[in-house]
Amino acid sequence: MTGVPALHVEGLGKRYGQTWALRDCTLTIPVGATVAVVGPNGAGKTTLLEAVAGLVRPTEGTIRVLGETARPGSSEALAQVGFVGQQQPLYKGFTVRELLKMGRALNREWDQLLAEGWLAELGIPLDRKAGRLSGGQRAQVALALALAKRSPLLVLDEPTASLDPLVRRQFMGEVMAAVAEDEITVLMSSHVVSELGRLCDWLVVLAHGRLQVAGPIDELIDEHRLFTGPRAGVAAAGDADGIPGVVNVEHGDRYTRALVRVGPGPEPHPRWQSQPVGLDDLVLAYLAAPAPTYGTAPACSG
Repeated sequence: MTGVPALHVEGLGKRYGQTWALRDCTLTIPVGATVAVVGPNGAGKTTLLEAVAGLVRPTEGTIRVLGETARPGSSEALAQVGFVGQQQPLYKGFTVRELLKMGRALNREWDQLLAEGWLAELGIPLDRKAGRLSGGQRAQVALALALAKRSPLLVLDEPTASLDPLVRRQFMGEVMAAVAEDEITVLMSSHVVSELGRLCDWLVVLAHGRLQVAGPIDELIDEHRLFTGPRAGVAAAGDADGIPGVVNVEHGDRYTRALVRVGPGPEPHPRWQSQPVGLDDLVLAYLAAPAPTYGTAPACSG
């Protein structure tokens, strides 16, 4: 993936009153990436995704989509990004056909055939009102509206959170089919880390309103190891028996386990046992890491 990135945010922050929902976020995503945005409630995921989609105005920082500065609320910014949120805010009194008509009227680029064909394949009738659709059908209509914009960037903010597992799998299958066909870039948030691991090739972890780590999933897993050693002589994170690059430390009665971002240096002391890291281990360690102090740089940026 070379050339102009699909997305670049620099120093992005959003404050509500005296509270920062997101701070000092710098991130670059290549074209064609499928990105898992992970973090607990209140971590800044929705703030980041809505800012990228042009739905909220950042307090500080810049957003560039395919090299062009995205100005929140502008028609240019909205055209560059397709967005599907958790609530799938469709007008319940509109029929599906009327929703497609509205989408065609509001967007400069619009693929009516794509939207109608998508919904026909799923068996969703165009003459049915949105309020009479199931949750899964509403999610599929919202996705059809987003894809019909033919935007290069698709942002999904937990759109399947309220769906049962079978419907969620069907929805995500349709998303991945669109990625394969049109080579769009996708940012998606979810609490189901194992699901994102099957679908995504990039990871972004947010916690405490800050970016914790970002990068290609395979590379991040290769760069981290779990070390287990004796409890004696081990202090806090960052000082686990002299091991550099410690992300988080867990103590048992007789042992200490440390997740470490390993470098090109020598292996730790032989008494430490090393093992590979899974995606769940990686995410949970960064989520459990101590909160950064505002005014300092984030732990890691993509």
